[in-house]
Formats: sequence, structure tokens, C-alpha cells
Amino acid sequence: MPHGSLSLPARLCLLAPGAPPPHRLVRAGALADLARRGLLVDDDGIATPLDLDSRTGDAVLDGLLDLVRESLPHDWRTWVRLRARLTYDAVREQLVAEGCLRAEKRRVLGVFPSVEYALARPEVVASVRERARETLHGPAPAGAVPARDAAVAVLAAAARVRGLGAAGAGRTAELLDRGAGAPGARPVLRTLCAAVRAAHTGETVPAAG
Repeated sequence: MPHGSLSLPARLCLLAPGAPPPHRLVRAGALADLARRGLLVDDDGIATPLDLDSRTGDAVLDGLLDLVRESLPHDWRTWVRLRARLTYDAVREQLVAEGCLRAEKRRVLGVFPSVEYALARPEVVASVRERARETLHGPAPAGAVPARDAAVAVLAAAARVRGLGAAGAGRTAELLDRGAGAPGARPVLRTLCAAVRAAHTGETVPAAG
């Protein structure tokens, strides 16, 4: 499977399977994907659906859109953590269906059913990781990088995913511009990056805007 067909949150899930807490990074990726498509917009810091009917055709993203529509209004930082495991679990199920992960049923203490996920396509992960590293540190101008690649790279770097390193401030700013996609989404992507960084370092998260 070419990794280009994978959604933004799916790529982040493969990049950071054990990064604490992976569910927040994956949720941030799903929020960023919806924002860059223009389906979630920023309304004075609040993540707001553009309308009640738009769909992406991706079950994970549409599930998150429905959750936002059906819930009380929240800012982006809250949505990074609020019920984030729902998105994380849905992405893993999607990756199992696509053959990237393998679900293995086990019993904890021999009694309680549990599911563990194992990597089934290491070459896909290697491709996603190399693309993220090349996006952050390669010679290609940020404007020539696919927008989704740019968003994956800046979120993964913010979460300090091992093996990627951090780009310089100038490169990061250019990738934020490129990865944001929709007009007005750059402050959102910046806030999402800060939220996943805070999950690892305890830094204060600035509001979008």
C-alpha cells in the first residue's frame, strides 16, 4: 500500500505507536485534517463545523465531525484530549482493515479480553517515517511539499516522535503555512502543535488566533 493513500491521523498513528499519549497526537491529526479541508473552522477559538451535512468519506474523520456537531462547543485544545481514544481506536481499526496493523486478541490475567495491535506492514511505516524526516530536513522548498505531508511533519515533530528531530524555526513556520491548507487554518494548526507538545513537556498552550 502506498503511504500516500493514508489519512493524516493514520500516518501519525503509524509514526508514534507508543508515544505517550498517542491518542492525543492522533486526535490532533484528525482535527488538523478537518481544518485543512475547511470542514472545521475557528470561531473565536472554538472548533466549529462548517455545516451540518458535509462528509469526507473517511469513517474516522466523519465520526469526529459527528462528535463535534453533537457536543457542546469546545476549543481546539479541549478537543485534542476530549474522548480522544475514540479517534485513536477508530484509526487503529481502519489500519487493521487496510492491512497495516494486525489485531491480536488476548486475555489479561487469563480472564479479561484484550486486543493488542502489531505492525503488519513495516515498509509502510518506514516510508511514512522517511517522508516526515525528508519534509522536516530535506532540501525541497516548503511550498513544494504536499500539504498533508507538511501537516504530518509539524505535528509529529511537535510530539517529539523519536527519530525525526526538529526543523529550524524558519522551516517550521513555512511548513505550518503549507500544512494548514484552508485559509485561516494556520492558527489552528499552530494551536494543535502546541497542544501535542504540551502533552509531552507540560508547556502552556496558546489559544488559536
